[in-house]
Amino acid sequence: MTPDELRICNVVDTLIRKNRSFALWRIPGESPRFAMQTSGSARLLYHIEDLDEQSGFVIAPFHVSEQHPIVLIRPDIQELPSDEETKVPCRGNKSSMPRKQKFHAEEIKVPCRGNLKEDYSYRFNSFIEPLRQKQFEKLVLSRSQTIPASKADFSPAAAFHKAIRRYKYSYVYLCHTPTTGTWLGCTPEIILAGEKGEWHTVALAGTQPLQNGELPAEWDDKNRKEQEYVAFYIRKQLQALGIEPAETAPAPVRAGELSHLKSDFSFSLPDNKKLGKLLKRLHPTPAVCGLPKEETYRFIRKNEGYDRSYYSGFIGWLNPDEKSNLYVNLRCMNILSDAFVLYAGGGILASSETESEWLETEAKMQTMMHLILNS
Repeated sequence: MTPDELRICNVVDTLIRKNRSFALWRIPGESPRFAMQTSGSARLLYHIEDLDEQSGFVIAPFHVSEQHPIVLIRPDIQELPSDEETKVPCRGNKSSMPRKQKFHAEEIKVPCRGNLKEDYSYRFNSFIEPLRQKQFEKLVLSRSQTIPASKADFSPAAAFHKAIRRYKYSYVYLCHTPTTGTWLGCTPEIILAGEKGEWHTVALAGTQPLQNGELPAEWDDKNRKEQEYVAFYIRKQLQALGIEPAETAPAPVRAGELSHLKSDFSFSLPDNKKLGKLLKRLHPTPAVCGLPKEETYRFIRKNEGYDRSYYSGFIGWLNPDEKSNLYVNLRCMNILSDAFVLYAGGGILASSETESEWLETEAKMQTMMHLILNS
């Protein structure tokens, strides 16, 4: 890393140790941005609609609860503090994580790879049955995996810099608050972005590995159908609000070493102050939940076997008066003092097979594994 990147790493890792509320993020094609709240506490919200007329950096969970509220960082600083301001000498050595962060008991009950796959197969069977009975059209089955830290000096900030170099087509973020702990992610999926009344979202689903580094030309019916379910849902939600979006045909896009099918939806909003209500309509999309929405949402929470926390929620900058960029929180991990909790999932249809879906989650977890193993 350059001397300036080393300085940034020292400062950011120190902010984590000091338990400050901040976010560092990079939108594809742009330079990294920083926001920190130094006065008061980050705002905790318990309904997505409460984001109406709010501004700041948002960290929203899959399921909003007392344990996992929506966290809104209301920054009073948008430039990285100096070394002197954080009282840390710039030595270039990596710092450790806050010792107050601990394992969650349920996250360390899966000690070996065999047990992980057995548990996934068990969950898969419970998910595939209602699909074959045509109770649901699509379900998303996800899982977490806890990786013990191999060394005590892991630098989340250094991993962020590695991610922005490696994943140039993804939204990359690192954030920390006392409520959420530390999260790092590289996600390809916009849930809502725009400014001055012009907005867009995407229907992103279906997964294939890159073929010799190139986007695949052929996509099977399962992947195309999976993406169309998401596109249908978004179209329907926007139309319910009287919005007729302009829509592009599905096309393959890169996300790390994987590719997905994506359609873009562009539309105008007469009132930018009601973004919370629009986000309530969109979240969770069938890309992370299923169809029909409410029924599959309840089924997942009851049968998936773990709490997704902030995985498959949404994250990013919200400012109804200027520019907003909110993304679905995919390809992410929760960084603890002595471990990393990785998350991944995939869409399940009646035609899905256990082995291929398991391998898809393995491939998606490699996005974060590359950052852990090489840091």
